[in-house]
Amino acid sequence: FIPSRDFLPRGSGIVTRRPLILQLIFSKTEYAEFLHCKSKKFTDFDEVRQEIEAETDRVTGTNKGISPVPINLRVYSPHVLNLTLIDLPGITKVPVGDQPQDIEFQIRDMILQFISRESSLILAVTPANMDLANSDALKMAKEVDPQGLRTIGVITKLDLMDEGTDARDVLENKLLPLRRGYIGVVNRSQKDIDGKKDIRAALAAERKFFLSHPAYRHMAERMGTPHLQRVLNQQLTNHIRETLPSLRSKLQSQLLSLEKEVEEYKNFRPDDPARKTKALLQMVQQFGVDFEKRIEGSGDQVDTLELSGGARINRIFHERFPFELVKMEFDEKDLRREISYAIKNIHGVRQVSSTDPSVGAIPRSRAWTGLFTPDLAFEAIVKKQVVKLKEPCLKCVDLVIQELINTVRQCTSKLGSYPRLREETERIVTTHIREREGKTKDQV
Repeated sequence: FIPSRDFLPRGSGIVTRRPLILQLIFSKTEYAEFLHCKSKKFTDFDEVRQEIEAETDRVTGTNKGISPVPINLRVYSPHVLNLTLIDLPGITKVPVGDQPQDIEFQIRDMILQFISRESSLILAVTPANMDLANSDALKMAKEVDPQGLRTIGVITKLDLMDEGTDARDVLENKLLPLRRGYIGVVNRSQKDIDGKKDIRAALAAERKFFLSHPAYRHMAERMGTPHLQRVLNQQLTNHIRETLPSLRSKLQSQLLSLEKEVEEYKNFRPDDPARKTKALLQMVQQFGVDFEKRIEGSGDQVDTLELSGGARINRIFHERFPFELVKMEFDEKDLRREISYAIKNIHGVRQVSSTDPSVGAIPRSRAWTGLFTPDLAFEAIVKKQVVKLKEPCLKCVDLVIQELINTVRQCTSKLGSYPRLREETERIVTTHIREREGKTKDQV
C-alpha cells in the first residue's frame, strides 16, 4: 500500500507467524515505529523488515512456531491514506518445524479472534489460480459474516492463471457475490523480489496488465492495488461512521454502570474489620453456592464447550462404570468347574457318585442327593466373583474424587484476587474430600 516501500517479510512456507497490526498514518515525513521499541524511529524500511522478523522470532522461536501476540507497527508517510490493517497468518494444514499438531485450529482461532468483531472489515484474499469455492479465506469470512456485509474480496495471481481462463465472472461479482464486491491485484513474484524490482515498477506493470488484458480492460479502473487502497480507505471511513452510533450508546451505558459502581464505593472503608469479615463470609458463601450449582446443575453460567461438575460425575456412573463392568471377563467352563470342586470339597468324604456300585452300602442320609448348591459352596463362589467388582468400584471412586477436586478449583477461580484465601479454601475442602475418600472406599 506504500509506493516505493517494501518492508513486510516474504518467502516460502509460513512467513507471518504473529498478527501484524499495521497503522498507516498520513504525515509530511516518512518513518516507522514499533510499539515494543517506541523510542526508535525507523527511516530505513529494510530495518523495519528485519525488526519484524526478529520480533517474531523473539516470541515464536526460529523454527516456524506461531503466537497470537500481535506486533504493532505504525508507518507515517505522505504517500498513504489513513488505514489500519491486520496482517494474519495464512491457514496451515500440515505442521512443520516447532509447530503444534493442531496448528490449523490454532491459526483459525487466531483469525476468528480478529474477524469476528462487528467493527472490522474482512479482506478475504484468494489466489485466482485456485477454485473460489475452496477458498479458506472466504469460508471463514462467511462463518462470521454470512450476509457478506463486512467482506471485501481480493483476487491475486491473475497473471498466473492457465492460458484461456480468466476470473472475469468473479471480479464482476457474479460467481460468489459479495455485498462489497471483488478487486483484482497483481503482486510481484518471488523472482521480482529477489531481483529487487521496486514497488513503483510493480504498480506500473500491474496497471499495464489490466489495461492490456482482454477480459479485464473494461474494468481496469476498478482493479489494482491503488484502487484497493482507495476503496479500503473509503469503506473503512463509511464503516466507522455506521458503527459509531451503536459504539457510542454502548460506551454510555458502560459509563453509567461504572459511575453507579463508583457511587457505591464513595463511603467504603476497606480497613473496617466488620467489612472484611462480611466480605470474607460472602466469598466463602458464594463458593458454596457455586459448588452446589456445578454439582446439582441449574447454574447461572452453563458451560457450552464441555461437560463439567455433576454432569461429568453422572457420566462416570452411567457410562464409564458400566463400561468397566462390561470389560470384566470370566470363562463359564472354569466357573462350572470351580462350582463343582467347591461342592465336592464342602462334602468331603460324604459325597457319592450315582454310578458308584457301592452306593447301596452307604446309608442314604450320608449320600449327597440335594438339589441346591450348599450355602458354603455358594458363598465361596460368589465371594470370588464379587471381588472382581472391587477394582472398577474403587476406580469409580477415584474418578469421582478427581472431578470433585476439579470442581473445587473451578469454583475458587472467583477468589483469584485473594490468593491466600483461595489456597486455604482449596486446601480445607480438598482435605475434607480426601478424608471422606477413605471412608467411602471402606464402605465400597
